[in-house]
Amino acid sequence: MEKINSNYLNLKEGYLFSTIAKKVKAYKEKHPDKRVISLGIGDVVLPLSEPVINALKTGVEEMANKDSFKGYGPEQGYGFLREGIREYYSEFGVKLDDKSIFVSDGAKSDLGNLLDIFSKENTVLIPNPVYPVYVDTNIMDGRKIEYMNCTTENNYLPLPDFTVKGDIIYLCSPNNPTGAAYNREQLEKWVQYAKEIGAIILFDAAYEAFISGLEIPRSIYEIEGAKECAIEVCSLSKTAGFTGMRCGYTIVPLELECEGVKLNKLWLRRQTTKFNGVSYVVQKAASGVFSKEGREKVKEVIDYYKENAKIISKVFDKLGISYTGGVNSPYIWIECPNNMSSWEFFDYLLTEANVVGTPGVGFGENGEGCFRFSCFGDREDIKEASQRVLKAVNDLK
Repeated sequence: MEKINSNYLNLKEGYLFSTIAKKVKAYKEKHPDKRVISLGIGDVVLPLSEPVINALKTGVEEMANKDSFKGYGPEQGYGFLREGIREYYSEFGVKLDDKSIFVSDGAKSDLGNLLDIFSKENTVLIPNPVYPVYVDTNIMDGRKIEYMNCTTENNYLPLPDFTVKGDIIYLCSPNNPTGAAYNREQLEKWVQYAKEIGAIILFDAAYEAFISGLEIPRSIYEIEGAKECAIEVCSLSKTAGFTGMRCGYTIVPLELECEGVKLNKLWLRRQTTKFNGVSYVVQKAASGVFSKEGREKVKEVIDYYKENAKIISKVFDKLGISYTGGVNSPYIWIECPNNMSSWEFFDYLLTEANVVGTPGVGFGENGEGCFRFSCFGDREDIKEASQRVLKAVNDLK
């Protein structure tokens, strides 16, 4: 008799953002006259930049010409895109081998798929609160999960505890959902810990483009020794507005080994077997991101969203509510007013301010009583939503 993967039965019934979408849909159907503004899911609103569109058009035209048409592409991604990524990393002092770069359809896919090359007997060390994908993909595989407490006491940036051992360690900096970011000294401690206990760090750098200042590393490979213990995953979704295009990349250094086996070799074998690759036209568009003009446009877009974050942050400054994020991150993480639970505050903002955010408890138990706001939105919507939140929270006093 056939059997299911019973680990799936251990998952929470609904994925966080689908639950939010259902609640918002139900509210809108009951109140069609209300204009609801979302500061919840981190979806971008600005269009693809001109360098990206031009590269995309070139790719489409090439596919329409017999002499330049492309069929199946190279497993790790086209050389022109991987070279662009390699040059990008060199700007902050990181030298990458071309063979270490794997083009993907986004960070979420690889963060889950990387688990294929690791034993289910491994224990994973995951921050709490955290991006739900880290937890759910390991529950699906039946792995043991140890949680690191992220609280106001450690500024939501837990450091290694040598009394707690993990084989696979998830780090995200700048962090989703809290917006906190590790400095150089803190990441050095994590690299030292991983090398001493023989662990692998899965480093989620999806929001690295929001970092300003040299004290916060853009890549874990800025830390000496990290290539011997870390895999880095990145996405163009937030960096360049690729949420509708789907493209990212993963770095698996040639130096990285587990049980004497090169993980780069295992990952290449996994990808050639189970991944179809990213389409030529999307990779062509992504190459526009890494051009000189493309990087300038990326900075303009990031600056737009960071200005949105300043507008939202000022609301909580006025209200005297503590928060993290909003500086090197597109997210702002607050403690809910009046000791409200995360979902109570969600419902209150939805009904009284017609503003949607993300309940902190959806990211883990330590997120209870907290709330995440996203700065990905139209400027006028951000301004209006900020004023609505200000009034709604003041009304609670």
